[in-house]
Amino acid sequence: MSADPVTAPARNTRPPVAQAALGVGVIVEDGQGRILLGRHHSGTWELPGGKVDATHESIAAAAARELREETGLVVDEASVEIIAMVHDVIGGINRISMAAVVRLASGDPEVTEPHLISAWRWTAPEELPAPLFDPSAQILAAWRPELGITHPPAHMLRITGCGPIGPAV
Repeated sequence: MSADPVTAPARNTRPPVAQAALGVGVIVEDGQGRILLGRHHSGTWELPGGKVDATHESIAAAAARELREETGLVVDEASVEIIAMVHDVIGGINRISMAAVVRLASGDPEVTEPHLISAWRWTAPEELPAPLFDPSAQILAAWRPELGITHPPAHMLRITGCGPIGPAV
């Protein structure tokens, strides 16, 4: 028996009560195996990244956009590999950070947001500077657990065997 569309509950059209924040951290590898880290004015080192826009933006699209906005480096969304999901709780809000990897043959990052980042630096993964921004440390630990990176507790779900996923339908 089908429901009357006029009196059917609006359960699927009501937005949920916000209780989570969704972001992406981008591990950018160069042709020498180094990764890109930015020095935040607070003193921490971090990966490029940020929030996923609430505009039907895919994780890969958000990674490419954040990389371009923060460093001036341009990559195609199809070249972004999503490798893990990291989940922790900060201040009663579920923080979901998606880990993305982009490989570049070369690149010269620019400081495009000088009010946030003072410098970008290519760094060997075995020589990470300290302190790392907590979400960046969690993402790097999901990427390379053998590095023994200290980070706050988090649930990690590795994503394997999947390429870029198309837009939401």
